[in-house]
Amino acid sequence: MRTSPAARRTTLAVAGTAALLLSAFTAVAPAGAATAPQADARGGTSWVRACDTLAHGDTMACHALRVTSTVEGVRQLGVTPNATPSGYGPADLLSAYKLPANGGAGMTVAIVDAYNDPNAESDMAVYRSQYGLPACTKASGCFKQVNQSGGSSLPANNSGWAGEISLDLDMVSAIAPNAHIVLVEASSATMANLGTSVNTAVSLGAKFVSNSYGGGESSADTSYDSSYFNHPGVAITVSSGDSAYGAQYPAASKYVTSVGGTALKRASNTRGWSESVWLTNSTEGTGSGCSKYDAKPTWQKDTGCSKRTIADVSAVADPATGVAVYQTYGGSGWAVYGGTSAAAPIIAGVYALGGAPSSGSSPASFPYAHTSSLFDVTSGSNGSCSPSYLCTAGTGYDGPTGLGTPNGTTAFKG
Repeated sequence: MRTSPAARRTTLAVAGTAALLLSAFTAVAPAGAATAPQADARGGTSWVRACDTLAHGDTMACHALRVTSTVEGVRQLGVTPNATPSGYGPADLLSAYKLPANGGAGMTVAIVDAYNDPNAESDMAVYRSQYGLPACTKASGCFKQVNQSGGSSLPANNSGWAGEISLDLDMVSAIAPNAHIVLVEASSATMANLGTSVNTAVSLGAKFVSNSYGGGESSADTSYDSSYFNHPGVAITVSSGDSAYGAQYPAASKYVTSVGGTALKRASNTRGWSESVWLTNSTEGTGSGCSKYDAKPTWQKDTGCSKRTIADVSAVADPATGVAVYQTYGGSGWAVYGGTSAAAPIIAGVYALGGAPSSGSSPASFPYAHTSSLFDVTSGSNGSCSPSYLCTAGTGYDGPTGLGTPNGTTAFKG
């Protein structure tokens, strides 16, 4: 029996959050209803899905996972001398991906999320102060926080999406600390409102737009493509999903850079780091797959999928090797986050380091022209599939990690 788009979206969202720590919680919430945070764990690290909104119909779920097993040694307010937050910080990410420090000057990166985080600016200020990054405030003109129409009347507060917002702001800050940041907050998590927010971000001058949300594919996706994501000369990044093997939208849009997720670990090799496909279990890990609806971009040359293949590139996403984030609305200060929600803003920041794309260009094609300037991820899988490269890493292109992870900025320049 053919499943509806609504059923597929709900299945993807629920599947990505196996309730290992909440085994007694078995009821499935009605579409659109809030649920108790569902949890997962591996190797002594446990985490929960940050956003309690399930994907259903054209409503998207965010892809942020908040670690719950970390006890922070850093005071909740301000900088603590001789203490470092848990999770990878800016220096770690720049080292892992061979990126220049103090980049992003003259660039504007937009972040699109749903609902409002009333502490977004102040929380980002603590993160940047902790790591010695330059201040980025509304007063200076570096930071803007607007609604989906670009106005100052912000949507309802939401503590779950506030975690997503903090993660996004902190990752852009870490990678491109001198860029201006525009946070566009949609009235709700529908594709229409989030898509309108993407259009607003571009209208406000952003050449880089990060999107860390998704849901199941539907026949409406090609219409969404033309309405919201067809912005030549703008690098639009989208997280590939946290539900392991399976295509999601808008990561499947032919107009975006679809960003998969890895487990990032220190190593005694020349690079100093190693990466593999992020997989927690059969229902949680980086997303990948072959789109049912979106046409294949001309620059994508894999032969096992006649339509759009997910992903293009990747970055750290495993909560067990997660990143440091500061969040106080719905959080208690320093935390560790993972999910492909971390990878999408990281890649948006890397694009910003590469400079503004030329007018009319297709930034999603840039990595395909510079494959030697990426770290090829060759180990791990996110499920079972045929052909196997759609879910298993190997030399060259594969679905879970795309062409690989950043090795400098060359692959993200036109």
